[in-house]
Amino acid sequence: MKELLAKYDVPAPRYTSYPTVPYWEDSPTGQEWTDSIKACLSKDDTTWSMYIHIPFCETLCTFCGCNTTITKDHKREAPYLDTLMSEWKNYISKVPALKDRPLKEIHLGGGTPTFFSPENLSLLISRILKDCTKADNFEGSFEVDPRRTNRQHLEELYKLGFQRVSMGVQDFDLEVQKLVNRIQPENITKDLTDDAREIGYTSVNYDLIYGLPKQNVTKIKDLVKKTIEHRPDRIALYSFALVPWIKPTHRIFKDEDLPVGAAKRELYEVSREMLLGAGYKEIGMDHFALPTDSLYTSLEKGELHRNFMGYAAHRTDLLLGLGVSSISETPDMFHQNEKKLPVYERMISEGQVATFRGHKLNREDKIYRELILKLMTRWEVELSSEDAEDLKTYLSSALEDELMRFEDNTLKVTAKGNPFLRNICMGLDKRLRNKNPDRKVFSQSI
Repeated sequence: MKELLAKYDVPAPRYTSYPTVPYWEDSPTGQEWTDSIKACLSKDDTTWSMYIHIPFCETLCTFCGCNTTITKDHKREAPYLDTLMSEWKNYISKVPALKDRPLKEIHLGGGTPTFFSPENLSLLISRILKDCTKADNFEGSFEVDPRRTNRQHLEELYKLGFQRVSMGVQDFDLEVQKLVNRIQPENITKDLTDDAREIGYTSVNYDLIYGLPKQNVTKIKDLVKKTIEHRPDRIALYSFALVPWIKPTHRIFKDEDLPVGAAKRELYEVSREMLLGAGYKEIGMDHFALPTDSLYTSLEKGELHRNFMGYAAHRTDLLLGLGVSSISETPDMFHQNEKKLPVYERMISEGQVATFRGHKLNREDKIYRELILKLMTRWEVELSSEDAEDLKTYLSSALEDELMRFEDNTLKVTAKGNPFLRNICMGLDKRLRNKNPDRKVFSQSI
């Protein structure tokens, strides 16, 4: 296994979209984007979901790769809330069907969504829901930093239909926490978890990261042991994506402090074994869930989905993103908002669609998007005869190493191949195969 890890530990996309963002081209205009939303919502049985990006954090976690604005000035809440509402009103004026089609989910991400006060979060969501038709099975979910979240945050959003909360944990070890500038005593996370359950939340997720500086097997065992004691319904066990060419804060980590290759993968395998032994089920590439959680039931039903936020329990026809840097998608198009906060705010104030970049999918894109999605969510995919023969040649090494196998034209990832799912997906990535990037754009696959 060490030889395989060394062989396949190469830069690789995470495939939260296809084409991946570095290969987006032919960005839509604001009019083309709203026309795509209109076309998507033209059918009566259309459903849609919303992502809202709140970028503010009081302190910078040095492992973070998100689009954030570091500030302790909470006077910035109200102006940003107003900007979000202006963007939303602009959309519904252009696409009235947004008010009529069932809204299946709202997810708040960041940054730190609970940088907003409970009152402002409640005001934001209630104003948006006032203009919407909620689906019968509506779900609300949000990400929290337990250090910046209180019981009132949970109570206010629960009143508005939110049932899922995702808590940033990363690691409980103090040495690791100091190195990533995130001191978060375990009792803070535990108390917030208890509060969520008392209030009535049906799903609590913990975000953990392996591969952080100074992590080792002893520390990861302690992290997972404590996590199991708190019994979150879901666990996202992410690989630390070291991208210093994108995030300058990653340059502060010393090479000798970072577990890499086989040493890094061992942290995942140890964690995986402990979680499976505690009754969790492995979901896709880096998620785990209890059998009672909707993420697991969606896997069993063949409904598991993957998008820009990772694995999701269901798929909607439209994902509409509000806020700076947020990403949206329709069946035909990807769209990302402006990433610089002052520019985003100016564009919204002028009544524009705040387009930063996007991609109009061609016929081939759509075909391979679905194939990669199936492989990422089901660990197997049925291919055309032509594609099957092509992959047998292109991924001959992975076949010889028994990371995958074919049953007729169906490609199946083996248990041995699980750590190399991203590498196998690269075989279906036509754009990557046609043109390798001429600079670093992806994190390592392991």
